Amino acid sequence: MGTITQEHRKTDTPKRISGAKTGIRHARTLYLIAALIAILLWSTSFVGTKIAYASFPPLTLGAARFAIASVILGGIMLLQREFTLPAPKDLGMMALSGLLGTTMYFALENIGVEMTTASSAALIVASYPAITALLEFMFYRTKISWMRGIGIAMAIFGVYRISGGGGSEGGEHALIGNLLLIAAGFVFAVYNFATRKVVGRYSMVTVSFYQTIAGTIAFIPLALIEKDKWQMPTTESMWMLLYLGLFCSVAAFMLYNYGLRGLTAGTAMALMNLVPIFGVALSIAVLGETLRPGDWIGGSIVILGVILSVREKKKPAR
Repeated sequence: MGTITQEHRKTDTPKRISGAKTGIRHARTLYLIAALIAILLWSTSFVGTKIAYASFPPLTLGAARFAIASVILGGIMLLQREFTLPAPKDLGMMALSGLLGTTMYFALENIGVEMTTASSAALIVASYPAITALLEFMFYRTKISWMRGIGIAMAIFGVYRISGGGGSEGGEHALIGNLLLIAAGFVFAVYNFATRKVVGRYSMVTVSFYQTIAGTIAFIPLALIEKDKWQMPTTESMWMLLYLGLFCSVAAFMLYNYGLRGLTAGTAMALMNLVPIFGVALSIAVLGETLRPGDWIGGSIVILGVILSVREKKKPAR
């Protein structure tokens, strides 16, 4: 009997190792899917934001959007009886990441999108993975492999093709809008680093709630700057505001934060290259726009570049 048991143990060991590896792959797949859904929701926010601008100026829209998100997240925490007060150090990090990922990022993005063209915005969003990789190298000494570098470069070039080869018709304020969007890329990269410090110790609802509360509070004085532009919102704008608050803020940030549990900041940001792809698809479906052959080619290059960036594997330790 002892011999049989020993043989079974020897036989079961490879199975357990194989099962563990399969579990790790499945977990990584879930992280990737969560991040992809979040990015898809964020892609719809560009259309929703443009529609909401009919009634709300940029900073007011940001404040109202995240005020709604705060109420929704608070309600979820109460229903789940999950109201947790984080440790002071973690609470401070959540507040910081909320100021970065909510207030600063969306203030810059909302104003930038209003001032520049859609093609310029898409091209700049494609540069965010490169910005993140650069900051990872500077702060964490993370190496940028040839595969990741080629993938990011391909994705940027692909979005360049989608964006019309660099043509710009944005008017006199386009340059300022582009610079604001570039600044938003740096802010969002730092948001990734800050969020990763607390996302593994608390639930997604808890992290998102405190981030959103901090971001909303900081947004309020910014919204007051636009009080002369306030008006009675239309029904369509109100529906868009609710959609932005529920899906593009609550659902997207919780899914993205979940994805950050198993993805590096560089990989998560590499997925941001899909934003212009989803945006183009929405413009075709909702606005009835048509694509040039160069757009289809650019889209294929972007997808291939993202695959190369995301499928990179770590070298085994020796």
